[in-house]
Amino acid sequence: MHLNSITTEALLEANDLAHTIVDVIANKKAANVVMLDMQNLTLLADYYILCDGTSKRQIDAITDALLEDLKKAGTRKVLVEGTAESGWVLVDFGSVIVHIFSPNKRAYYQLEDLWQEAPIVVRML
Repeated sequence: MHLNSITTEALLEANDLAHTIVDVIANKKAANVVMLDMQNLTLLADYYILCDGTSKRQIDAITDALLEDLKKAGTRKVLVEGTAESGWVLVDFGSVIVHIFSPNKRAYYQLEDLWQEAPIVVRML
């Protein structure tokens, strides 16, 4: 398990942060991107974003881009758990939680089914 924290002064609003994250992961060619609005379902985060990386290298690239680009955009605290080797990396921006999966791990855990009541804000295949 890998933990990393980043501290900066500015703080993005949850909606802006979530859309910025979608842009970053789309630029890294993530597949099956889904943003779920969790505001009325849980206190853990306002949005969950799920995506697939087709290889360990791509999962690492998506994770690294998120950390680098969002630090520049003004995130103040980020926690990273998991590794590309495990097939699941979780990046917690506080109000937005990003799940970067291998296709096999995503199919196994089926988080979309777990949170099926959540409105889908963005879906990119």
